[in-house]
Amino acid sequence: MDSTLDLHVPAGTAGRGPYAVDIDPERAGWTHSSLRVLDLPPGGSHEFRTGDSEWVVLPLSGGGTVRVEGENLELVGRASPFDGVSDFAYVPRDSHAQIASGAGGRFALAGAKCERRLPARYGPAPEVPVETRGSGNRAREVRNFAAAGSFACDRLIAVEVVTPGGNWSSYPPHKHDEHRPGTESVLEEIYYYEVAAPPGGPDGYGYQRITPSRTGGAELLAEVRTGDAVLVPDGWHGPSVAQPGHPLYYLNVMAGPGPEREWRISFHPDHTEGYA
Repeated sequence: MDSTLDLHVPAGTAGRGPYAVDIDPERAGWTHSSLRVLDLPPGGSHEFRTGDSEWVVLPLSGGGTVRVEGENLELVGRASPFDGVSDFAYVPRDSHAQIASGAGGRFALAGAKCERRLPARYGPAPEVPVETRGSGNRAREVRNFAAAGSFACDRLIAVEVVTPGGNWSSYPPHKHDEHRPGTESVLEEIYYYEVAAPPGGPDGYGYQRITPSRTGGAELLAEVRTGDAVLVPDGWHGPSVAQPGHPLYYLNVMAGPGPEREWRISFHPDHTEGYA
C-alpha cells in the first residue's frame, strides 16, 4: 500500500488541525474510507464541510448538537464508549455542519466518499441493533449503528465492538478485499481503539493482527492503546485481543467501490470455529 501512514497509527501521530485523528483516503492510500476524532472543550464548537463524503457524527464521550441544513440534531451521548450505545447524526455530502458541546466531549466522525446525497438525519440510541457475537472467551458486543441494513447510507458502514477483558474478537480471521458477488465485498477498513482502565489503575492495551491474503499484502501485529488506529487495506484481520481486566472498544469504519453497500466476508480456511 502506497501510503503516508503506516498500518498502525499510534495516538498522537495522525492529528491534523482540530482533529486528534485525521485519516482520509489520501493519507491512507485508498479511495473511500475516512475517520476523524474531535475533542471539544466545554462550550466548544467546530465547523466543517463534508465535500464529496457522507459522515456520521458519533459521540465517544459527552454529547452536543450537530447543526446541519437548518436542523439542530441534539446528541445526548454517553460518558464513555463502555457505557452503552449512543445516538448519532448523519451529515450528507456537499453540506456545511457545526458540532457544538456545552459540557465538552469527544466525537468520532466516520466518513466515506459517496455518490448520492441523502438527507441529514438523527439516529436514536434505542434503535441501534445490538448483538452478542461469539461465545465463551470469543464473546463480544457488536453495536450496528450504521451497519448495512440497519441505517441508510450511500457507502459508509460503521459499527462499534466492545470486547470484555481477556477475550478475543474479530475471530476467526476474515477478509473483504475481493469482489465476489454474493460472497465477498471490497471494503477499506479503519479500526479506532479505546481501552478501559480500572479506577486508579494502569492504562490498558490490546493486540491487533493482520495476516496477508496475497503476496505482498498487509501484515501487522500491533499493541494498541486508547487513541490508536489501524488501517486494513486488505488481508485477513483478527483477532483483536483485549488485555485481562481491560475491556477493549473499537470503532470500525468501512467503505468501498462495490456496486452494493454490503458487508460480505470470507473466513480464513485455517480458523473456522467461532464467529467474526
